[in-house]
This record gives sequence, C-alpha cells and structure tokens, in this order.
Amino acid sequence: MFAETLKLSIRTIMRNALRSMLTVLGVVIGVAAVIVMVTLGEGTTAKVTSDVAKLGSNILMVRPGQAGFGPASASADVKAFTVKDVDAIESQVAGVVTAAPTASRSLTAIYGSLNHAMPVTGTDNRYLAARDWTVASGRDFSDGELAAGASVCILGETVRQALFGDGDPVGAVIRLKQIACRVIGVLDKKGASGFGNDPDDVILVPLKMLQRRIAGNQDVAAIFVAVGDGYDTAEVQADIESLLRERRGIGVGEKDNFTILDMAQITSMLTSVSGVLTGLLSAVAGVSLLVGGIGIMNIMLVSVTERTREIGIRLAIGAQAHQVLTQFLVEAVVLSLFGGVIGVAAGLGLAAIAGRWLNVPFVINPAIVIVAFVFSALVGVAFGYFPARRAAHLDPIEALRHE
Repeated sequence: MFAETLKLSIRTIMRNALRSMLTVLGVVIGVAAVIVMVTLGEGTTAKVTSDVAKLGSNILMVRPGQAGFGPASASADVKAFTVKDVDAIESQVAGVVTAAPTASRSLTAIYGSLNHAMPVTGTDNRYLAARDWTVASGRDFSDGELAAGASVCILGETVRQALFGDGDPVGAVIRLKQIACRVIGVLDKKGASGFGNDPDDVILVPLKMLQRRIAGNQDVAAIFVAVGDGYDTAEVQADIESLLRERRGIGVGEKDNFTILDMAQITSMLTSVSGVLTGLLSAVAGVSLLVGGIGIMNIMLVSVTERTREIGIRLAIGAQAHQVLTQFLVEAVVLSLFGGVIGVAAGLGLAAIAGRWLNVPFVINPAIVIVAFVFSALVGVAFGYFPARRAAHLDPIEALRHE
C-alpha cells in the first residue's frame, strides 16, 4: 500500500517537474548552506590547531612588555631578558625541559645576484629542541660556534628556495648586513602558517653573533620554554612568573613587565571562537530551511486546491481520509528529501571549492550531513502536514462540485 502511495506521489511530483524544483530550492539552499558553514568551520578549527602546533607542543613563550601579539617589543622602556634569565628558568623551574633565548632582526640575505628579506633569529640549539625543529641537511651549531659567536647560519626552507632554488646551500657563503655568513644547515620544512607568517622564512645564527655584530647589545627578546610531558603548563607558567618577578625586582601589587603566552591556551581560545562563529553562521543558514519549508507548504496548499475534484472522487469511491492524508504527506516528504539530497551534494562540493580557495582543510563531519538530511525530511513532515490534513478533511460532495 505504501509503495503504491510513494509511486503515485513521485508521479505527481514529476508531472510538475519545474514547479517541484522551484519548491525544493529553499531546502537545497538551506541544507547546502549549513553543510558549507559547518565544514568550513571544522576545517578552520583543524587549521588553527595545526598552525599553533607548528610553534611547538607544550610551549610557553616569554616576552618582555605587556600582553599583545606580534614581534616582541623593542621599546627602550621595556627591560629585556638576559641569558642568565634563560638559564635560571631552565635550571630552577620544575617541568621545564629546555629554555631557548632568541633575539631577532629583519635583514636582507644576499647570495650572488639574488637577495631575500626575512627575520634573522639569534639563538642556540635549544631553540630547535623547543620548537621541535630538525635539520634536514647539514648540521646544527657546534659549542665552539655558539661560544665564539661565529658567522655561521641555518636556513629555513623558504630562504633556501629564494636564494638557492633546489640546490644544496650547505657550505655556501651568504651576506647578512655586509657580514659573510657560512651556511651549515637547512631546517626541515614546517609549512605556511595561518597567522600571517611563514615559519620557514627565517635564518638562525648564534645568539652571540647577532648580539655583537648586528644588534649591538646583549638583550634577549623572547624565551621559548618547552614543558615536559605530564606537567601542567599553567603551574609551570606560574612558577616562571614568580621567578621572573623576583629576578626583575617587581614588588607586590606591581604589574608584570613581561608576558607569558601558553600555546595550548591560545589553541583552545581560537578553537572556541571558531566553534562559536561556525554555530552562529550555521544557525543563520538554517533559516533557509524554514523558508524552504514554508515554500513546500504553500505549493502543497496550491496542489490541494488544484486537485480538489480528484480528492472528492477518491473519497466518494471509498478512499479513507488517512489514505489521502498519507498521499499528500508523502509528496511533501519526498520533495524535502529530494531537496536534501541535492543540498548535501551541493554543500559538500561548495565546501571543497571554498576550502581550497581559502586554504582551509576539507574536513567532512558525517554527523552534520546526517542531521541536515534528517532535518530536511522533518521539514517535509512539519510543513506538509497541514495541507495534507486539509485535503483529508475535504467534504466529498463539496469537492465534487469544485470546478
């Protein structure tokens, strides 16, 4: 019986194919919009997590000055760190695996007729351990080079491509601010970050070399602290704050003149913001489903009016009211499901295209696909019931008189 009702409903829908397509357009747009928003949101969350992970896992970044994003402050009124501060953090704070000092300057590297502007970071081998970087070719700094501030450098992959193409730069000599610098290694590729910077666009030099020959001071602009597995980064952060307040002579009630950023907290915050925005956009997109449901109800009411005489004949020859109701309800549900199928396909396709254009991973959430499809069916039931009930309760005699 149900199979015959379904067949009859499909035949009726196909009889007015153009009108049926226009009717389900709202459902198609609604389902597609929800899937696009959620899929892009999932991809954005994955990208944020991946980008923060490139900074290193379980990392605390300590900078002089008040909280803020961007390069560490170089203002004269901000007290910089020293190498002794770094050594104190590494030796006196429980849970610290390593602490790496850094100081940076933006310079132009020159090799032959080629040049490339990028940040030059002075540091030591602890920086590679803290950031979880490996040397793809060549080697890291020797103890003698670090102690003497030798003019040697390790290139990021972006710098290598800019100056040497696909060639091996190890052993070559480049110039940094008129300083001849021998390349001893190339860092493993990290990949572009979504925070507006390229972690591979960097040159590492010994900290003493940058301090003496480029910066002209002994300042440490930032400290990267790697926290060991099993330790709470919040507790380690509190211990570092206490130590630095003591070393920098900050009295009780005075504000810190340094900032500690927890990469895990940043990841959580950005993920939370991304989730909220995705939810809001999906809710707005979901309004299209309601609009589509209203369109289905309107068309079904028109269909009841057009087929009043047909309904009267069916009721007059013995059809039950529930059979008429079922027929019109099935038509509404089939329309909604048809729109849901097209909407799911269109949504996934548009999400893939938008993700590639926005450089966001294409992450399919099967749950949202199922929910969107089921919701489209519920729209058909909810908005198709009233027209179906109206058809089922027509008076057969009045229906037969209808012209």
